[in-house]
Amino acid sequence: MSGETDLKTLLSSLTAFLADETYVFVTLPPADVPQNLTPRMRFEEAEGTTLILLKDQAEAHALPWHFPCRMITLNVHSALDAVGFIAHIATQLAAANMGVNPVAGFYHDHLFVPEGREGDALEILKQISKSA
Repeated sequence: MSGETDLKTLLSSLTAFLADETYVFVTLPPADVPQNLTPRMRFEEAEGTTLILLKDQAEAHALPWHFPCRMITLNVHSALDAVGFIAHIATQLAAANMGVNPVAGFYHDHLFVPEGREGDALEILKQISKSA
């Protein structure tokens, strides 16, 4: 099942869901990743393994974490080769002085925004959809 590629359709049909939990980013050498973790994302980089996981889980394992954030799922099935969707959203968030770490899944894109700014991000996403 392929996703939507038309930018106007993606933006105008955009809705968002805010996860309740606080997430953090952790980086570890691959051999040091605890086996009993359940990360939201795991990505292997040359410098180490990057994990996005619940803050509570990182603290329970005494892992050094960075960037406490909230996860917003974009409820539109964007194609992996859709052009400009995340760029448009990131530009609007940047205009509000907000950094974002987007992650693409097969069906949805997910935005990790600074904890405390999730309300601002949701409002910006609503405005993007309205103005599309």
